[in-house]
Amino acid sequence: MKEKIIAFFDDVVKEMRKVTWPTIEELKESTTVVIASCLMLAAFTYLIDMLITQIFKGIF
Repeated sequence: MKEKIIAFFDDVVKEMRKVTWPTIEELKESTTVVIASCLMLAAFTYLIDMLITQIFKGIF
């Protein structure tokens, strides 16, 4: 059992060395895209919520 655990962590270290990490610029660009997407989705959700609220106020 101990050998399996050691082998597992050894494999994890080997695989982590193969990972290609993003540069700072790539990370900044990706972060900007994610934040902009979240803001657009939030605005869209807000507008739909306001529209549905107004429709229900008009019905009742």
